[in-house]
Order: sequence, then structure tokens, then C-alpha cells
Amino acid sequence: MVNPVPGSVLAVMAHPDDAELWAGGTLALHAAHAPVAIAVATHEEIRNAEARAGAKILGASLRLLEELTPATVHRLLLELRPDIVITHPVRDVHPAHRHAAESVLAALPEAVIATGRPARVYTCDTYNSLTLDGPVAASVIVDVTATFATKMAALREHASQPIEHHFGPMAEHLGRLWGARIGARYAEAFTPLPVLGRLPAAAHL
Repeated sequence: MVNPVPGSVLAVMAHPDDAELWAGGTLALHAAHAPVAIAVATHEEIRNAEARAGAKILGASLRLLEELTPATVHRLLLELRPDIVITHPVRDVHPAHRHAAESVLAALPEAVIATGRPARVYTCDTYNSLTLDGPVAASVIVDVTATFATKMAALREHASQPIEHHFGPMAEHLGRLWGARIGARYAEAFTPLPVLGRLPAAAHL
């Protein structure tokens, strides 16, 4: 049975600006209906502060982990029991992104057996939608036209990073590209991963 209302979300990301860059519009959409949390390994304080500011704009809570490991992700899954988890592509071009995805995958089985959550797991987009195995094969594209300005405002909080001349234009380009594929102005792309061998039906993330 498909839940008509978006569920709670945990986004497990490698860097403080990743949630905004790859899934910010979708997280803002879900935050209007359900709890949304962003988990990221702690960085230097300026980046941690930027992460707090970005999460606040999206309507999400922030969890700064001392380290991003299967154990820390497992504890967070047991505590939050999210309906949905978002992380990086398993074959992302960035090694830190791959590590985050691997930590999520390692933490999932025991957490799902213990709690029944998450019901759905997705990987997000990446640099110019290219993984080590080729283009992102997204089968879920979310219209984020209504929250794209929020996404970009949250992304701009990461002023220590090259937002204006690098990540910002890429977010705009990818947003328009995925949007064009579904007839929307802006969209974000996701790929579902099996949860203990199941891909539940869903009308949204």
C-alpha cells in the first residue's frame, strides 16, 4: 500500500554541502510533511556551521557524526527509524561519497530486521550525473520546481565552498536537465536500492 503523504527522511552524506546539492529540493518537499534529518561526518567548525544553516533553510535537523561508519549509521537508523534513506551512488566518482554509501549499505540489514525501517532507500545524483559505471540511471525523478529556490538558498550558505562559480551552476544545470525529462522546470534524480531484496511501490520518495 502506498502512503499518500511523503515519509520521514534520513540523508546520509559525505560532505556538509552534499544534501543541499544533490537532494535539497526533495528534502525541502518532504520537510513540509514529515521529519527530515541530514547526517554528515563532522568537519572544521566553519563547515559545520554552514551545514547547520543549510539544514535549517531546508527545514531539516542536522546530525554531525564523529565519523561516518556502519556502526554510527546503524545507531542513527535505530534511533530515527526513517521511512526513507538517501545516500550517494554506490559507484560515485568521489571516494568519500562511495564510503558514505558503503556505510549505509552495511548498516541497513540489521536495522531493517530490527525496526522494519527504512522501507525505501535511494541514491542521489552526482557530478554531472556520471558515476564510475557511466550515467546515473535514475528511475525516480522528483519535481522540485516549488522548492528549488529554497535548495539554492541552502546551498549558498556553504560560502567556504566554490558555490557561485562551480556547484551553483552545476545544480542549476542538473535541475533543468532532470526537469526537462518530466516536463518540469526543475527536478532531482534518484535511484532506488533494494532493501532486503524488496523495492516497495511508491508514489514519491
